[in-house]
Amino acid sequence: MPVKSPVKKDSAKNAPLAILHADLFSNIPWLLHGFSTRTGGFSRVYGGNALNLGFTKEDSRNLVEKNRAAFLQKLGAANKEQNWPLVTLRQIHSDLIHCVTTPPMEQLAGDGLITCDPEIVLGIQTADCLPIILVDTKKRAVGVFHAGWRGTMKRIVEKGVGEMRRCFGSMPRDIKAAIGPGIRGCCYEVGEEVRRAFEAQFEYASALFREAKDSDHIRERYPMLFLTSRAPGHSDLPKRIYLDLAEANRRQLLAAGVSARNIESSPLCTACHTDLLFSYRKEKGGTGRMLAAVGIKASK
Repeated sequence: MPVKSPVKKDSAKNAPLAILHADLFSNIPWLLHGFSTRTGGFSRVYGGNALNLGFTKEDSRNLVEKNRAAFLQKLGAANKEQNWPLVTLRQIHSDLIHCVTTPPMEQLAGDGLITCDPEIVLGIQTADCLPIILVDTKKRAVGVFHAGWRGTMKRIVEKGVGEMRRCFGSMPRDIKAAIGPGIRGCCYEVGEEVRRAFEAQFEYASALFREAKDSDHIRERYPMLFLTSRAPGHSDLPKRIYLDLAEANRRQLLAAGVSARNIESSPLCTACHTDLLFSYRKEKGGTGRMLAAVGIKASK
């Protein structure tokens, strides 16, 4: 997965459709996968030619369907001869994982999808939360998961490894994992209640959080203005708390038995790269959705 954005800021509005791929999966010939970006689509409400792949309230359903068709074609799942069905979820920040053999008649609710059946595209929508793709190289099985802080706390990706073992006989040593672009620890500010919730669940929670103090040049220049009756004589600025979701999920994969060398994590932060990616937080809720997609090519 590229470290730097392949799209320059000044040309992002007219940039072609771009899909990010995990280097870890590059030598698996039967695998189809990718992480979408915001460029090269038909939507206008999010600036430029946005590739919004979620049915958001601001965007036209027809344009989103055109975006999805263009994405699937670029991914290699659509052509003149055949179009693979795309299976997505009504995501609810849960640990619910569905095993898919045929496209469901109605949209399922949950945050994880797994399959060993060919020519089905599994997709997870994100705009800050982490998309995670798992691939069993021996059993030819795949999964994709949506991991925000709630899903991470519920151990969705760890449970995903377990579900692949239960359904397909997958062994953790045969699984490769790609953690896609999402909001990173540089920008993901959370409340104290989130830190307490993680500390109650994970012994390594302290390694997932960092603190930063607000700076105020007026306080620093005129400290007497902020004197209080409480010791030590002035009030402190509140600390900001940041969570490293990618590290939290990497640790869960390790705990599930996936080898460290079989885990790849994109360094791209959605909040830092709104030229290339959608960020719900940075764009204050008015943004599109990306797709992490995975599928299995039919044997020839």
